[in-house]
Amino acid sequence: MSTCDTIVLGGRGNGFAVEQWRAPFFSPTPDNVFMLIGCSAQSPLFQGFPGKHLPCRNVSGMGCEDYYDCPAWSLVGHKKVGSVYGSGPPECCAVSFEAIKAINLSKLECEGYSSAYSLAPLRVDGPGDWSYGIRVKYSVQGNDEFCRACVATGGACGFGSDGVKQLCICGSFNSTTNCDSESGQKLA
Repeated sequence: MSTCDTIVLGGRGNGFAVEQWRAPFFSPTPDNVFMLIGCSAQSPLFQGFPGKHLPCRNVSGMGCEDYYDCPAWSLVGHKKVGSVYGSGPPECCAVSFEAIKAINLSKLECEGYSSAYSLAPLRVDGPGDWSYGIRVKYSVQGNDEFCRACVATGGACGFGSDGVKQLCICGSFNSTTNCDSESGQKLA
């Protein structure tokens, strides 16, 4: 996967997909942006997935226009290709995970990709400060009511080190109820 410092081309990335059986428990968050690099004009991105043409756009305030400011682009010889598909596809096309559901460089006919996500409300100065990778959320089997109460108070549902006791992970402490409770276990 490419970052701001290194562009990986040649279709050498593994891509990203969530297996169908994991989808109920593990999914990318909506603030992920996937920047697909060097896609052919025949790519499904530009031909459209069933009944729609996917626009390249900013996702969560991040997109290719800013990504082009990364130092790695000067190393690969950044070239501006036609604006919005005029004389060819753009060199970089930013889409959300929801728009494509998986990164398969062969199927998408792209040379590489990058992924970044936003840690809102944190504002960063540019692509050099973006968080690169794929941010995911997961849900655990068990007491849905406990997890809903935890998430509603700003926590993340999880389990203790014993793998059995449910915990609400609340930033600087863990709780056995929710993040509004005062009986939390401080983290060192």
